Amino acid sequence: MLRRLHIRQFVLVDELELEFGPGFTALTGETGAGKSILIDALKLALGERGDASALLPGAPRAEISAEFDTPPQLAGWLDEQGFEPGDTVLLRRVIDAQGRSRGFLNGSPATLAQLREAGDALVDIHGQHAWQSLARSDSARELLDAYAGAADEREACAQAWRVWRDAEQLWQAARQDAGQMLREREDLQRELAELERLAPQPEEWEPLNAEHRRLAHAAELIEQLQGACAWLDDEEGGALRLLARAQQALQPAAAIDPGLQPALEQLDQLQTLGAELGHELAARLRQADVDPRRLAEVDARLSAWLGQARRQRVPPEQLPAHWQRLRARLQQLEQGADLDALAAREREAHARLREAAARLSQRRASAGPRLAQGVRALMQELGMRGGDFSVALHELAQIQSAGAESVELLVSGHAGAELRPLARVASGGELSRIALALAATTAAQQPVGTLLFDEVDSGIGGAVAHTVGRLLGALGADRQVLAVTHLAQVAAAAARHLQVDKTSRDGRTFSSVRVLDPSGRVLEIARMLGGDASSEVALAHAREMLQGAVQTSEPRARRARAAQGRAKAG
Repeated sequence: MLRRLHIRQFVLVDELELEFGPGFTALTGETGAGKSILIDALKLALGERGDASALLPGAPRAEISAEFDTPPQLAGWLDEQGFEPGDTVLLRRVIDAQGRSRGFLNGSPATLAQLREAGDALVDIHGQHAWQSLARSDSARELLDAYAGAADEREACAQAWRVWRDAEQLWQAARQDAGQMLREREDLQRELAELERLAPQPEEWEPLNAEHRRLAHAAELIEQLQGACAWLDDEEGGALRLLARAQQALQPAAAIDPGLQPALEQLDQLQTLGAELGHELAARLRQADVDPRRLAEVDARLSAWLGQARRQRVPPEQLPAHWQRLRARLQQLEQGADLDALAAREREAHARLREAAARLSQRRASAGPRLAQGVRALMQELGMRGGDFSVALHELAQIQSAGAESVELLVSGHAGAELRPLARVASGGELSRIALALAATTAAQQPVGTLLFDEVDSGIGGAVAHTVGRLLGALGADRQVLAVTHLAQVAAAAARHLQVDKTSRDGRTFSSVRVLDPSGRVLEIARMLGGDASSEVALAHAREMLQGAVQTSEPRARRARAAQGRAKAG
């Protein structure tokens, strides 16, 4: 639920910090006082677009922060997105005078898309304009699927649709491009015929070059090795002979001066190393032989390798990898040329799609009448006696990722009226009441902890307004409900009451919000009832209304939860 909302230099608010609690909270105030400002500020924190017009005149920037309890379904997402999860989640938005906007989640920079995605898990905003989206089939379908608990079936259908689409596109492409694929396959086969004969191996190029250099310069190598061996081990002037003479000359001196013993030992080590080096050079000299036949073989392979690299337009060292890529492409073309196999794969994928869509359709067909029953029952209490509500499923010509049918919400406002699509409900008041009935019926299936109603009681009054208040109170029994209202009957049903006032200071107008105590609630309810708010009659009426709301709120809440349970169970 929403714990705290902090607003600074936003529209008419200089600075404001509000703490919220569970249950139903009513937000009231005179027309133009700025009730909508709080809702607009919260929407900005939740990722709605904003510009410089949101700033208090003359302010360098506006800041809005909203702190919520962290719901379980959001904790994992925060961690995946790189935000530090905790018991609470803090959404913050800053807009400067140039209209530039920055968002933050738990102190870390966040995009508007990330704020919106987090907000979807935290708050569900209802209003007569917000519910206009339900006139679209996709929105109505999402509402029905959420009520039906069909998330798994919907995802399975979407996955099956993606697999079928890929198979169908591959099959169609193969049918349309059969001639082009045949020509490409023939060209590849010719190219690969030469590469198959060469069969260049991944680690062959460098050793092949080294062997070619060695064989091509074999005579020169032998001469140089012979010279090195002679300089090392010539009987007269070789290095080993000279080291031996130096050792012999130093031995008597070491007998006289023991400090020369290390030098004598080093001379001995040098002779040992020199002898080992001589053996190694002699071995290499025995191996070094002019081999014209092997040189011709290596030269031919090197030439073939370089020739293929030029024709394929790749560096010589990349020729083996290029060969494998061509082989893989040929295999793909050969598989694509098998139209019968591709058609069979498409049919199999479509069969699985039909099965997944059928399971989703079954869920919708079962949930639709239960949703309609719940909404229909609440419409009778909301002053639409005799009104009807239905969920219509229309089969699509082709299965889509979201299933085999579209969903349409049908409404009639009174007895004898024809069921019509929700989009054709002309009365804003009727739409508001239907929106509230839908919200109350589907609330148990909504995972968010905060429901926000923005004047959904527009166009109603009297006994219906009492019912709206009781419904909002019942919704607040197990989640947080915030409602902007202009009706005293609705506000009286709230457990907590916030009043928005407009004040003037230094020639400027500001909006402020205060939490009303019991006496303040009486005065505000009296004002909302009309007439003279300070008269004893109005005050007595307000007290009576508040007392009646307290006495009936708990029984009504229990009955509303029981009705929701019956509607869900069918």
